[in-house]
Amino acid sequence: MRNRIIIPFFFIVFLGVHFLSIAQFTQEELAERSKWEEFLKDAKVVSFYQQKSREAVTEPWTLTLEKDGIKRNALWKDVEGRSKGSLENWKWEIAAYRLDKYLGLNMVSPTVERRFQGNRGSCQLYAEYWMKATEKNEKKIKVPSYKIDLYNKATYLRWAFDNLIANEDRHSGNIFITKDWRIILPDHSRSFRTSRKFTEKLIYTEKNKERPKIMKELPRAFVEKLKSLNFELISDIVGEYLTEKEINAVILRRGLILKVIDERIKELGEDKVLY
Repeated sequence: MRNRIIIPFFFIVFLGVHFLSIAQFTQEELAERSKWEEFLKDAKVVSFYQQKSREAVTEPWTLTLEKDGIKRNALWKDVEGRSKGSLENWKWEIAAYRLDKYLGLNMVSPTVERRFQGNRGSCQLYAEYWMKATEKNEKKIKVPSYKIDLYNKATYLRWAFDNLIANEDRHSGNIFITKDWRIILPDHSRSFRTSRKFTEKLIYTEKNKERPKIMKELPRAFVEKLKSLNFELISDIVGEYLTEKEINAVILRRGLILKVIDERIKELGEDKVLY
């Protein structure tokens, strides 16, 4: 029988309240998440086209779905194996979404498995956003002063999440920014690496080539959730979408992240690192 972690009710409520404060989707959007998951699974495909561009390296399909008079677009992928020199897997899109939900980050749009043209694949609801980070950088658009703190904290969380799942393909073209400066993260088909390169060190650290990427501040709620991750729990969360080797690699990276957090707390004090 698997060991279960028993958390007092008042602590669950505490975590829940704080998760809402770090979530990048609004409370209204989160309340409808299960509805959109079902929509993605069984809504009718009314039109579709395949993306073929330099940005869409996996050549995903855009599906227009309709159910009960509601239409939404979704991104469908079935890529698996090596594609244009990189290891890709549609299953990692679903695993990333499920881990995002458990950790309470809520940066990843609803993603489920769906068959299309007879094949299994991931189906992700198109996220509504204002601009990509590419445009922000090219046009040198500044974050409003009253949003800087929240935007920076979301960025540190993004780095922590991509460190955990070993997403080596995060770039300004797949960082979405909403009009109120929330961050939405698509595209996780190049995640969950298992080689020593991705289990002995983290991707995003102070040693990044272009500029330091330090997990300066993180929510206590997130860190507690991170600590709770073990093989059995991750297996329950992601189901068949990660292999044993991939789950063990996540656990190793979890340890590396917690080590960095502990070192920063010793150096700066807990109140400077956790909130």
